[in-house]
Amino acid sequence: MSRIGRRKIGMLEESEEDPISGVANLFDAAMVFAIALLLALVISYNIPELLTPEASVTIVKNPGDPNMQIIIKNMDQIQILNMTDKIAGGQGTKMGTAYRLENGMVVYVPENDPSPDSP
Repeated sequence: MSRIGRRKIGMLEESEEDPISGVANLFDAAMVFAIALLLALVISYNIPELLTPEASVTIVKNPGDPNMQIIIKNMDQIQILNMTDKIAGGQGTKMGTAYRLENGMVVYVPENDPSPDSP
């Protein structure tokens, strides 16, 4: 009878697992779930260009609101522009004139006067 008791104790010791290994499995499952959720979100908004490295996309969040943001994805670079109360201004020189044609195209005509910096 003592042999059977020893075997059971030996079997229990061999089958014990590290309790931390279950946490690692939960982390892996959470990462897979997060990636699947991100893909579902991109597909639901019909903007798969966000996942394509060669694509360029511009997104306007909260248009017209004070907390408006413009998100620009140009190839593999992403730039976020926040709305501010400041108006662009400063000193400069007139470089030319832009004209909008009837078909919607914009044509830029540079000034004939050379700037003092150019040779």
